[in-house]
Amino acid sequence: MLMRTDPFREFDRLTQQLLGTAGTWTRPSAVPMDAYRDGDEYVIALDLPGVSPDAIDIDVERNMLTVKAERRPVVNTDSVQMELSERPLGVFSRQLVLADTLDTERISADYDAGVLTLRIPIAERAKPRKIAISEGAGRKEIST
Repeated sequence: MLMRTDPFREFDRLTQQLLGTAGTWTRPSAVPMDAYRDGDEYVIALDLPGVSPDAIDIDVERNMLTVKAERRPVVNTDSVQMELSERPLGVFSRQLVLADTLDTERISADYDAGVLTLRIPIAERAKPRKIAISEGAGRKEIST
């Protein structure tokens, strides 16, 4: 149902973890995710711990789903002296090409405990269905 759009995304993610680089709006860090089918829905779960719901942006253009989020610093005053900072800050993003069999008009999003869950229904035209067979109603006899 999904196709990866960037073959180097995993390499970028590992490099960012090793070097501790933060994402920017022009070069965001990767968002780890799980994707699976649950009955008549496709579910995508993205890890965004410490991100405020108002800092998450979800867009769909044709079959391209883009999730972008920004983790901002908790403390922004001059009187605070940071002793240790290990949690990555910056912009995180994930782009997915959705199959034509998914109904992009009815995507729902839920954010709980740092996990953004997107539910995308399977389109009616993609669901299995039975085809009725008619019996001889259209048969005509050919005479010579």
